[in-house]
Amino acid sequence: MNSSKTTLYLSSLIFMILTLAFVLRPSPEDQMLSAAESVISSLSDVQKKQAVYQFKDTLRDVWHYLPATDFTRNGIALTELDDEQDAKVYELLKSVLSQEGYDKVQTIMDLENVLRELENNPTRRDPQKYHISFFGIPAKKGTWGWGFSGHHVSLHFTMVNGHLATTPTFLGSNPAEVRSGEHKGLRVLKDEEDMGLDLINSLSTDQQKTAIILKESPYEVYTGSMREVSPLDQLGVSYAEMDSKHQKQLKSLVGEYLSTLPKELAHLRSKKIDKNGWDDIHFAWAGVTDRSAGHYYRIQGESFLIEFDNTQNDANHVHTVWRDFAGDFGRDLLKEHYDNSH
Repeated sequence: MNSSKTTLYLSSLIFMILTLAFVLRPSPEDQMLSAAESVISSLSDVQKKQAVYQFKDTLRDVWHYLPATDFTRNGIALTELDDEQDAKVYELLKSVLSQEGYDKVQTIMDLENVLRELENNPTRRDPQKYHISFFGIPAKKGTWGWGFSGHHVSLHFTMVNGHLATTPTFLGSNPAEVRSGEHKGLRVLKDEEDMGLDLINSLSTDQQKTAIILKESPYEVYTGSMREVSPLDQLGVSYAEMDSKHQKQLKSLVGEYLSTLPKELAHLRSKKIDKNGWDDIHFAWAGVTDRSAGHYYRIQGESFLIEFDNTQNDANHVHTVWRDFAGDFGRDLLKEHYDNSH
């Protein structure tokens, strides 16, 4: 066999191996199930009493994103787990986050060390005071869920008969930009902010008048940590009113939020948006259109809401959230399940 044929043969073989590996790769749902079982099996009986609840427990949709000393969380904190158990929790997070999403969560947690130095308050600021909780027993076709939460991170996943719900999803950053010290210049949620600013500033003057709904930004995202949310007033400029350039920018901005998930899970969210249609998705802005003072935007469609707010701490404190009106905590999946069961 000559060298060119050998090269072609090896290239084809490598391609087949990579294709087979991709096809045989466990789905995020299967990886999540295996990782969740691994975490729970590592817990002592005492730890399980802290971490594992019944699925029907009313605490399942209670959540927040305040610092450790400001809110009592359900579940067990990383501080109460050993290094091996911590590693299993991180593997569980990796199963439902993209590399980009996982890196963001880790960096947000690490900001607690920055705040500890800025505030000189080690009790209130601790990157280990993040809690994990399980509701129900993990099973391929079962009904169960879990959450991971702490300051500026609140992630929730619900499995119903093999189908996975991935909201609410909250990520925040304080400071939004580290302005001194070793990590000076770090902006964890840089793209979410800059892409929003690029979009509002690229709109025409008339479209900006429609898009900007308030001269001052709200102090907080409107939906906060509500258990269940309904659509907000449909304000701002719609996708249908935008030209192709701005439509592409809006899709890219939504894509940035989707990118925290593995491609398979991001595709499921994206498919739902596409099914409902983009034309009536609205982009609304409040506050200044630069980073000099408070600013806020929201993207709202038929099924979902994204909010971004950077107002607190002299516009150096970001909150972002993705909510599904019917699907938070798997409510739509559970309704379908119960309807079919009866």
